[in-house]
Amino acid sequence: MEISSWYRNHFEFRISGRYITMQHIYPLLDMYKLNYEISVPGLSETGQDIPLIKIGKGSEIILGWSQMHGNESTTTKALFDFLRFVSQKHYFQTEIEQFLNKYTFYVFPILNPDGAQLYTRENANKVDLNRDAQSLSQKESKCLRNTFDALKPSLCLNLHDQRSIYGFNDGKPATVSFLSPAADERRTITDSRKIAMRQIAKMDNVLQQYIPGQVGRYDDSFNEACVGDTFQKAGVPTILFEAGHFNQDYQREKTREFIFYALLSLFDIIGEKEQPMSHEKYFDIPENLKNYNDFILRNVKLQDEKKLVSVAIQYEEVLKNDQIIFSPIVDEIGKLESKFGHHEKDAEGSEILTNPQEKLTVGSNILEINNKYDKSVIYFQKLNSFIT
Repeated sequence: MEISSWYRNHFEFRISGRYITMQHIYPLLDMYKLNYEISVPGLSETGQDIPLIKIGKGSEIILGWSQMHGNESTTTKALFDFLRFVSQKHYFQTEIEQFLNKYTFYVFPILNPDGAQLYTRENANKVDLNRDAQSLSQKESKCLRNTFDALKPSLCLNLHDQRSIYGFNDGKPATVSFLSPAADERRTITDSRKIAMRQIAKMDNVLQQYIPGQVGRYDDSFNEACVGDTFQKAGVPTILFEAGHFNQDYQREKTREFIFYALLSLFDIIGEKEQPMSHEKYFDIPENLKNYNDFILRNVKLQDEKKLVSVAIQYEEVLKNDQIIFSPIVDEIGKLESKFGHHEKDAEGSEILTNPQEKLTVGSNILEINNKYDKSVIYFQKLNSFIT
């Protein structure tokens, strides 16, 4: 069976969308605790559990964590897809058995349960846990660090989401990105960085089959306050995963599939196994650019403007009634020749009306954009609920 066929029919359908909290995953944890060791090595700042799942019995210890930023849930969904895959008894049994015998994979599905509930990047105290690696001022940070010190992993997986603003010079979006964090200010290619780079190159090799030209690499400027940089400095290979945007997939249901394939590749369940990747292949992955917006309207005639301009709109994610609403905000007005839109329209030199009817300004919320002289021509319209 092709892995894509397995995924299509068997992914973990019980969690979906962008808003994933402890309440969503507790039923899954209750089910899996019959077959896996699930501990609670720490509590959040408001007293919520921070569960840790142990998968496998091998000598190679891997430590992963998702939703360090509470509003970045795609990799959490992918982790439960992975757990469902290694728990089934019908397909890829040889590969799964090899994985379970070689590795012990410890993973925090939600490291920041308070931030997940509030749908914020920070925790309940408004602290970014990925800038707390040195201060260890928060209970969640201490929980991760204590687990790291106790397990002494040979590899760490720092699992995140990235915004839909990243892409490449050729106009393709960055759907999945990786980073082998720096270990010092000079960005020295240490042995631990090389290991992470080789693993990233291996995952990229598999992902090119599914999203060719849509895998990116983050800038590796050193910041010791970041967890990945701290662990890499300690000599432990660390990989940053960033789940991004794919073709109007604002719920990140396709991107979770690509992260799932990346995890399978990392653990040698799919992909080439014989020939190890050179760490230099890592640098063949293009570096992310901030050159995308969710929507761009081209060739607009604005009042008091002689030249035609483009209007870029970016969605702001807002939690409302346990759903994520995508609120459109004017991000930039200008030529925008080096920018791409996930969706674009051409006003063909027409003047426009906006709703609410006010002068178009950066930072304003937009409900609708119409042709000024033909209101039946709608260039942009805010959806009433959430984007599918």
